[in-house]
Amino acid sequence: MAQDIQGVLFDLDGTLLDTHDLLLETFRYATRKVLGERIPDGRLMAKVGQPLVTQMWDFTDDEAVHDELVEVYREYNAAIHDDMVRLFPGTREALAALHEAGFPLGVVTSKRHEVALHGLGCFGLADLFEFVIGSDDWPTHKPDPGPVAHGCDLMGKQPPNCLYVGDSPFDLQAGNGAGCQTAAALWGMFPADELRAQQPDFVCGSILEVAHLLGAR
Repeated sequence: MAQDIQGVLFDLDGTLLDTHDLLLETFRYATRKVLGERIPDGRLMAKVGQPLVTQMWDFTDDEAVHDELVEVYREYNAAIHDDMVRLFPGTREALAALHEAGFPLGVVTSKRHEVALHGLGCFGLADLFEFVIGSDDWPTHKPDPGPVAHGCDLMGKQPPNCLYVGDSPFDLQAGNGAGCQTAAALWGMFPADELRAQQPDFVCGSILEVAHLLGAR
């Protein structure tokens, strides 16, 4: 069982919300429409966990094309979001158990604040969190530790007493860099070996394991 944890921070996509198919479908659509080409799925999803404006530079060096990719992506994603987003099994139960056990909860995501809140709102989860830190809420982004450290500050907790849970190497790099304890979410989008390589403090096969790790049942 984890020791001395006083607050829990979560990534969003791939950790709380199952958005794999949503993101992949949106990337496919945007790159086909703007670039006129089919890019391998692995390349499309390689930088998930970083802000969209960062990811799109992988597909072009032209600023105008980059901006069009972002615009087309966001428009199409908004249109299909509610039909394709899913909740991972056990998410509601795990968050409720942590909340009832007295752990303050926050979200630190590379998604924009409003979009992140909308995703949580689709499943009635927003009220369980004290705050959401999106890519437009802090000047640096994962894997930089800044937004995670800011989450600790908002909780009024020291980083070593906070757990950051995420499914991407960028999440774990940010959490480790901030001085938090970290938990790799193996149920998300990235292979287990890539997550273990970041040397997280804990490796969890489901979000319910995170609650059990902290003694919340």
